[in-house]
Amino acid sequence: MGGRFGGLGPGMPEAWAEPAKPSCSHRDQIGEFERPERFECPTCIEVGSGWVHLRQCLGCGQVGCCDNSPNQHARRHWEDAGHPIMRSLERGESWRWCFADVTDV
Repeated sequence: MGGRFGGLGPGMPEAWAEPAKPSCSHRDQIGEFERPERFECPTCIEVGSGWVHLRQCLGCGQVGCCDNSPNQHARRHWEDAGHPIMRSLERGESWRWCFADVTDV
């Protein structure tokens, strides 16, 4: 018994285990918001710029453009307002992201 792989089981050294995925400590700040009627970044419209993808703040509902966009308004909103959790507004996507904890929510 044991043999070459005898240590791979319940007694497996912790260093061999997959690292735990970080968790979001801001889940209590998530609000419920309707998807906006207009599919645009309002701040980009104001400054005459374009965007790549849209995100919605789950702290207040504000819409901003993604990090691949020239102005990164979703990230700037997090930095200015302190609302860390955004969700994708792209069709077919349902993920949420916490800027502060750098993890999926």
